[in-house]
Amino acid sequence: MGKIVAVILILLGIGGGAFAGLTLRPAIEMEEDDDLVAEPVVAPPVESLGVFELPGHFMVPVIAETGIHSVMVIALALEIDEAFEARVAANVPRLRDALLQVMFDHSNTGGFDGTFTSQTSLGQLRRSLLEAGQKTLGRETVHRVLITEIMRSGA
Repeated sequence: MGKIVAVILILLGIGGGAFAGLTLRPAIEMEEDDDLVAEPVVAPPVESLGVFELPGHFMVPVIAETGIHSVMVIALALEIDEAFEARVAANVPRLRDALLQVMFDHSNTGGFDGTFTSQTSLGQLRRSLLEAGQKTLGRETVHRVLITEIMRSGA
C-alpha cells in the first residue's frame, strides 16, 4: 500500500510540474511581419583595417604547486580601424594592463599547461583578449587580436 501511495505522489508531482511549466511559460506574440525572413545584422563597413603591433612582449608566469613552473612570452598585435590608431597609441598602457590581466587569468586556470597551442586553448585566449581590448578601446576600434609570437620558457 505504501508503494502505491509513493508512486501516485511521484506521478502527481511530475504532472503538477509539467502543468506549471506549460502554463507559466511566456506567451509567443505573433506579428504580421513574423512570416518574413529576418536579415542578419551586418556591421557597418570599416574604411580600412590596419595592424597595430603592441610594443614589447608580455611575460606571464605559469604557477605550479612549488612556485613558478615556467614563463610564457607572448607578442600581440591588434587588427584595428586605422582611423583610431591615435586612440590606440595613446592608451597602450591601459590596454597592456587589461590584456596582461586576461593572460594571468588564463594562466591561473591552466590555459598554458600541457598543449597550450591547441585551437581550443588559443581560441579561448583570443576571445578573452578581444573582449578586454574592446572594453578598453571600444568595439568600433579593435576587430581582432593576433598572437604573433608565443613561447614557453622553462620546464
